[in-house]
Amino acid sequence: MADLIVKAAVKEELDNMNVASDFYDALDAEVEELLADAARRAEENDRKTVQPRDL
Repeated sequence: MADLIVKAAVKEELDNMNVASDFYDALDAEVEELLADAARRAEENDRKTVQPRDL
């Protein structure tokens, strides 16, 4: 699995929160699933371009 998220950006966005090390893997998996679903919706609509509405 490719790293789809930037750990430093996640940590910065969560401000004063502590982040468990396994959180990043879980978040990466969620993003991967979100992207796969968006790509599937685009293909189902005969498009090769993923658009915001595919989310």
